[in-house]
Amino acid sequence: MKRSGRLGVGIVGAGRVGPVLGAALAGAGHAIIGISAVSIESRDRAEAMLPGVPILEIPELIERSELVILAVPSSELEALVAGLAATGAWQPGQLVLHTAPEFGVGVLAPAQAAGAIPLAVHPAMSFTGTSIDVSRLHESYCAVTAPAPVQPIGQALVVEMGAEPVLIAEGDRAAYAEAVATATSFSAAIVTQAIDILHGIHVEGPGSVLAPLVRSAVENALAAASAPTPLDFDFDPDD
Repeated sequence: MKRSGRLGVGIVGAGRVGPVLGAALAGAGHAIIGISAVSIESRDRAEAMLPGVPILEIPELIERSELVILAVPSSELEALVAGLAATGAWQPGQLVLHTAPEFGVGVLAPAQAAGAIPLAVHPAMSFTGTSIDVSRLHESYCAVTAPAPVQPIGQALVVEMGAEPVLIAEGDRAAYAEAVATATSFSAAIVTQAIDILHGIHVEGPGSVLAPLVRSAVENALAAASAPTPLDFDFDPDD
């Protein structure tokens, strides 16, 4: 399959992630060929984020796309890739990108065996499935895992979406996913608990009350974690 700088992109999955990445790539000049969506909610989300983009069946979507984004739950990814390989859907030279945090490109082996180019790209952010996420991508990092010769392709796609790429080795994806899950679940649980306490003492708008506190606390924690240690400095006791 011949590729130009402008790719025809097909998106499998209209949850919170797929339509947002599609909108970001469309903003970078790529053509969104279609998206798959089953539920009414996912169809509505696809229409809101990608107006005018047709909803297609997965086999047709893959046949027409130069870049396929698999934005499906992690539990469904392996069976989906293998099932499509069994039907001969994957095409030589086609880019196949999944967004599951815990998997590298190994899960895309059936597609790669058919000649597809595998990429694992996970945006390290919490998605709402709305246009606000496109802006948030510009403040976010994306974990990129790919065979060395095609790492630049994954990095370039991330940059085009407005995010910053960070390379994660295949063997480190599980640890990366654990870090993401820990940060997400811990912060959500603590904030929810704090809001419930304020609700209990009849504070109006507890979320608004806590928002500046939570943001500043997180920013301070991240700044402290990123600060250089004394070992990072050259120190001469005679100076």
